[in-house]
Amino acid sequence: MFRRIRQVARNIAWEVRVGRQILRDPRTPWAARILLGCAVAYALTPIDLIPDFIPVLGHLDDAVIVPLLLVLGLALVPSEVIREHRQTARSGDESG
Repeated sequence: MFRRIRQVARNIAWEVRVGRQILRDPRTPWAARILLGCAVAYALTPIDLIPDFIPVLGHLDDAVIVPLLLVLGLALVPSEVIREHRQTARSGDESG
């Protein structure tokens, strides 16, 4: 069980690293940067559209809005940019 948790944590860290590289890339459109930045900000801020104390709906908005913003933002990024940064992150993991 702990091995699985460690693997999930590694995958999240890897995806964050790839996302950071994508945001810094000058080929990333501004609209994608805004959507991805909003996803990060919404996930990290304590302010929600639906307060968390409302049962089910309070946490459901986080589970819907953040992934939706991520998917929309990544859809605007050219696929070669994503592919390049995933490859860079993968080769960096293998060497280190």
